[in-house]
Amino acid sequence: MFWKKSKPVEGVNWNLLTSEDQIQELVEESKEQPVLIYKHSTRCGISSMVLDRLERTWTSEDNPMKPYILDLISFRNVSNAVAQNFQVYHESPQVILLKDGKAIYDASHMQVSFDALKSQVQ
Repeated sequence: MFWKKSKPVEGVNWNLLTSEDQIQELVEESKEQPVLIYKHSTRCGISSMVLDRLERTWTSEDNPMKPYILDLISFRNVSNAVAQNFQVYHESPQVILLKDGKAIYDASHMQVSFDALKSQVQ
């Protein structure tokens, strides 16, 4: 190996978002702690790259977000319901940050970053 990682990758403890019924649960959870939704297209190289970058930079230290991942190819109806419920225009890849039952931040494509997300909850 020609390089060494400066620190071990911690990883994200993803929760799966697979049904429209969960949306109300996320609203309630977001009243206790910020909830992150990552809308991921399993057919898109950019989505995979952004997911990898997010996972490599994710840390639990001073990070109150509860992360959910949504496979929007398999669960397009859930993706549509998320867009409608939180009034956030659908993009992919996309992050939506919920707090107190509302979407307080969203970003897509190369604007998705852990630092930007973390700055929204501190």
